[in-house]
Amino acid sequence: MLCEHLRLDLNGLEPVPAYFVKPVGSSDPLPTILFNHSHGGNYEIGKRELFDGREYMAAPSYAADLVRYGYAVLCIDHWAFGERRGGTESSIVKQMLWEGRVLWGMMVYDSVKAVDYLLTRDDIDPNRIGTLGMSMGSTMAWWLAALDPRIRVCVDLCCLTDFHALIETGQLDAHGVYYYVPSLLKHFTTAQINALIAPRPHLALAGTRDVLTPPKGLDRVDAELKGAYAAEGAPDAWKLLRYDGGHQETPEMRGEVLGWLKRWL
Repeated sequence: MLCEHLRLDLNGLEPVPAYFVKPVGSSDPLPTILFNHSHGGNYEIGKRELFDGREYMAAPSYAADLVRYGYAVLCIDHWAFGERRGGTESSIVKQMLWEGRVLWGMMVYDSVKAVDYLLTRDDIDPNRIGTLGMSMGSTMAWWLAALDPRIRVCVDLCCLTDFHALIETGQLDAHGVYYYVPSLLKHFTTAQINALIAPRPHLALAGTRDVLTPPKGLDRVDAELKGAYAAEGAPDAWKLLRYDGGHQETPEMRGEVLGWLKRWL
């Protein structure tokens, strides 16, 4: 495995450290994954999750598995994480609000610009870019895929959260403050955002006992996305798989992720 430690200019405000990895000896342009790290209340890890994993993720690391399957992978440190940690998540949110910015919007912007960066490289296939992540990384995967049609495949693990179901179950504090976008619910539901991905392939995996993804909310999203994908003539390109567990990736889930990528990317 070859690894580059990068410092990217994505937002004009601060440099963004990143890892780019790919198989040794690759010559043709590679299918590429933008891997989104999770939150988990640990701000030191950030992009290192690509190599080190987390206690709630299956082994081996995604760097090992994805490179073994022939993918290149980019993972950036998001605001407040890894080499970008400094101010607290709360203080960053407060300052950005004063300045007319929203933390989640700035995070998504960095991800879109990370796709721009990938397209400058001659070792990646611009028509075979996917994204995946768990928890906060899951939310990033489906927001990014919804907003950027250059993402051809989306995989999200353990955070396809129906916003209204989260309110109904009283679990708003289960997410960090980064997650909340002013006035969002006046305009969009979770399903409406995810429907923007159709007909591009989208796999979602969830635990039936995960408080971040209330079952009734998953039912609503699943029903609406089945309709959206059927209307696009691509019913097989949407799949929601549920497991008897909590906020945890299992080896079975990892197998489904890799199988989905092999099929569609």
